[in-house]
Amino acid sequence: MILSGILVGFSCGLAGVILKSLVHYIHYIITHKVHFEEQIFFFAIFPFTGIVLTTLVVIWFFQGKDKKGIPLILNEIARNSSVVGSVKMYSQIIQSAITVGLGGSAGLESPIAVTGAAIGSNYALTYKLKYKERTLLLAAGASAGIASAFNAPVAGVMFAMEILLTGVVFSDFIPLVVAAVCGSLVSSVLLDEEVLFQFRTRNEFDYHNIAFYLGLGVICGLFARYFVVISTMVEHFFHELKYSRLQKAMLGGGVLSVLCVLYPPLFGEGYEAVKSMATGHVVDLVENSFFSMVKYSEWVVVIFVALICFLKAFATSITINAGGNGGNFAPSLFSGGAMGYLFGGICSLIGIADVPTTNLVIVGMAGVMSGVLYAPLTAIFLIAESSSGYDLLIPLMIVSVISFLIAKWFSPVSPDLEQLAKAGKIFTRKHDHNLLSMLHTLDLIDKDIQRININAGFEELANLVRTGKRNIIAVLNDNLELVGIITLDDLRPLLFDKNAFDMLTIRKLMRQPQAVISEFDSVVVVAEKFDKTGAWNLPIVRANGGEFVGFISKSSVLNSYRQLLQEYSD
Repeated sequence: MILSGILVGFSCGLAGVILKSLVHYIHYIITHKVHFEEQIFFFAIFPFTGIVLTTLVVIWFFQGKDKKGIPLILNEIARNSSVVGSVKMYSQIIQSAITVGLGGSAGLESPIAVTGAAIGSNYALTYKLKYKERTLLLAAGASAGIASAFNAPVAGVMFAMEILLTGVVFSDFIPLVVAAVCGSLVSSVLLDEEVLFQFRTRNEFDYHNIAFYLGLGVICGLFARYFVVISTMVEHFFHELKYSRLQKAMLGGGVLSVLCVLYPPLFGEGYEAVKSMATGHVVDLVENSFFSMVKYSEWVVVIFVALICFLKAFATSITINAGGNGGNFAPSLFSGGAMGYLFGGICSLIGIADVPTTNLVIVGMAGVMSGVLYAPLTAIFLIAESSSGYDLLIPLMIVSVISFLIAKWFSPVSPDLEQLAKAGKIFTRKHDHNLLSMLHTLDLIDKDIQRININAGFEELANLVRTGKRNIIAVLNDNLELVGIITLDDLRPLLFDKNAFDMLTIRKLMRQPQAVISEFDSVVVVAEKFDKTGAWNLPIVRANGGEFVGFISKSSVLNSYRQLLQEYSD
């Protein structure tokens, strides 16, 4: 497994390096080799082209399958035995390179993580490794990808443990650590420092500035909520839009191009803009935009930063939901840096002295990322490593934890994962639910079923009881729909009373079940219904019409759970 971690780590690290280098080279040509007047042409054409071209590539070469992002990995771990399709080893690189390389306002880290997860999963499949080893190598590949993107191995490990392996119990993380170190080593050797997400300039931490970090933590938490709400609204808008996939891409690409022309820092990942804020060169961003036509003042800079900060949420969600490929890593870091600069700038303008603006930019990135991704540990160690030291660890912890708690107050589960979690399609921290979600309701149906028509006579019911082996009988109408149940406990007092034969009917004997299970209910829902009713058998019906399917017993659920627990623990 250690050797496997090394091989997966180097492979995923190399994939991350290729993607980062390709996108950086495109952006370098546009932003450093061309004057602003000529850049406007690129800002107007490239984002539109990137989203449309990505959509066409998905339609033509990947059969319209465009599942992407961290939810994809979590779903494969929980519902597909950690098997990620081999096409994901290269499809995410191609799609995200087109989208972000041509100016899509999203990040490369999520596609890199999916690519790494696919590499790790398919490596495990090649050597026929079991579920636990396959899951570990999947997470190792994703962590290596993140580590290579930021040259931050500890952050890569935290990402895997905090986000991907939620609800998965492991005792041996050495392959994971080895893979992250290898991925980081590849990026540090092959990538120039200007490509990496690194910050050399910062101020020493002064405990007298704690109030700044407390305030920034609250602001980052509220902004993170704003970011996810806007993302959800835009996602819903494009989902409900009655356009073809290509028409949605053209609409989204057009809007994104307009935003990039008006506010050039929204073009691409935005890391260069964050570095300009952290090093005090934010004026360069203003001068390279239409704001250069406005008379310069400190308030103009603050307003400009505020606009790009709040518009980033729209630009990112449009990029991803209109047909592009990317993630929220870079946008959350961009927004956090801008929010930190905005907070520091306003404090300075209102007369507060000695504001640590550079540190606020750096720490703000961790704050917003923690609240958007629900990953405080990943955010803390990512920024600590990227800023070349741990001297800012205390403010990083303060801001990230406050932001995370505010985000959790609004929504206990990340909004990106909430629907999947409710449907039982991903693991949560409830380990018993995780195991139950791996079972399928239709696989637990009792095959030995007794049924009787509601118009049948009592003697026919008695014969059914005499020859049957079950203690519960389903009562059906002529359309085979469930109308009630009869149990032996209901019949026992009447079986030896011959006078009852003529007096009682099936309709009088039957009663309604305590609960009914739909064929599409998850086993988690089934278990909750058993707990709530105290019943030992419950009927299952078709979701579209109520046709009776069979019974499911509590014993079959418990036996399957016990077998799965044994396999899961080995």
